[in-house]
Formats: sequence, structure tokens, C-alpha cells
Amino acid sequence: MGGRTRVALGRREDLGADCGECFGLCCVALAFARSTDFPVDKPAGDPCVNLDDGDGCRIHPHLRDSGFKGCTVFDCFGAGQKVSRRTFAGRSWRDDPETRTAMFSAFPLVRRLHELLWYLDEAITLVEGDQDAAPWIAAFDRVLRLSDEDPDTLAGLDVDAEYDAVRPLLVTASEIARRHHPPAPRRRGRPLGPGSDLMGASLSGADLRGVSIRGSVAIAADLSRTQLRLCDVLGVDLRDADLSGADLDGAVYLTQMQVNSARGDSSTVLPEGFVRPTHWGD
Repeated sequence: MGGRTRVALGRREDLGADCGECFGLCCVALAFARSTDFPVDKPAGDPCVNLDDGDGCRIHPHLRDSGFKGCTVFDCFGAGQKVSRRTFAGRSWRDDPETRTAMFSAFPLVRRLHELLWYLDEAITLVEGDQDAAPWIAAFDRVLRLSDEDPDTLAGLDVDAEYDAVRPLLVTASEIARRHHPPAPRRRGRPLGPGSDLMGASLSGADLRGVSIRGSVAIAADLSRTQLRLCDVLGVDLRDADLSGADLDGAVYLTQMQVNSARGDSSTVLPEGFVRPTHWGD
């Protein structure tokens, strides 16, 4: 996402990947499983066959054509440059085995903390002007401090517990924002709500404004021309969902990774700061 690379500030605009400041951590630290997303199996800690000596990707412009669809979807939320430049002060995993082990352990933890920062920053925006945002700001500041910790402290963190502690704040912020826009009358068909099974659902043209489908599975769903403003999409699986012509501006807790995993076109409306995936159609 353009301009969101200043991890020193810790705000939402800093939570996008800056691959030029990273040691290719997503290409090394994480495991790949042979699937429709990856053509090979790769154990965690082994460099991808496409990673060059300068920590760049040899086939970056042709990843999807080469079967590495998963690489075009992934978003580290800025954890790559944070771990590379701050947590390890510019030391690369290539430098020594101890750094390698610690860095590969820290990267997925910081990524999850940065994802939580993304959600909390949006929650602050949702409640500001309506009520005192102090609880959300305090939670943001706590998670930010954790993401800035040293490798040994990070290794001892229970990140799942941090998510559990913050989840009620995220839900409350969503409810506060959506109460000003009551959901449209439900149409006949599959029920809509948190945790809905929307796999392959036909919701073309639906008005989902103010609805919460948090935690739902919407793989390959037809969401073309849907209205999603103030629709809570926290954790919704949008892989291969059709977002052609959909309006996602103002969708609650939407992430770039969700957008990357879906299909859209030039008429899909994205929130400010989001990048239109290069694999989307015209």
C-alpha cells in the first residue's frame, strides 16, 4: 500500500509491506504446501527456490503464471521490515545460525501483532467522535509495545491470548459504527450473520451495508455489485470471491490480503490506501 512503510510511527499507514527493507522473510521463514497456491512443498526455514542473493524474487512479475498464486495474496502487514530493521537492527538471517533461528521465530509473531494493530487502528477510527476511544487506544499502544520487543521477549508471547483480549473491543467498535446504519432487510436465501457459510453463495447485487458477516467463509461467493459499506468482514475468507463492481469503501476491518485473495475488476470500489491487485481483470 502506498506510503504505509514507516514502522517507527506504528500507526495504520505503517502497516504495509516494504519489501525493499526486508530480508525476504516471507520467502524463507514460512512453509509452503503444494496446492493451487504453490507448485512445490517448502519447509519453514528453507529459502524459496525463486529467492535471489539480494533477497528479491527472480520471477516476481510472473508469480501467478508460475503457480505461486499464494505469494501474490500474502501481506505481512509491515512485519518484514520491522523484524529486519528494528528487531534485529539490520542483521540478516544469512549472517549466522542463531540470528536465523530467532528471526524466523519472530517474524510470524510480529506479523500477527501488526495485523492486530491494523484492526485496532480501524476500531479507534470507528469509535472516535461517538465515545471515549481510550480503551481502544490503550489496547493499540500495548500491542505496539509488544511488537517492538526484543526477540527473546517475542518468543515468550502468547499472541492468541492477545487476540482474545482485544476481540471484545473490536466487536464493540463494529457495533457502535454499524448502529448508525441498520442492516437492509434480509433477502431470501442463505442466512447472513457472523460465521455464516457463504461458500459459493449467490449474493450479486445484495445490500450488505450494516451487516456483520464476521468470521464467515465466502470462498468463491458471487459478491459482484454488492454494497459492503459498514459491513463487518473481520476474518471473512474471500478467496476467489467475485467482487466485480462491488463497493468495499467503508467495509469494516477489511484487509489488503482479503482483497488480494478475491477477484475484482476496474469497477470494484476500494477504500483509500488500498492497492488494486494486478491480477484483477479490467
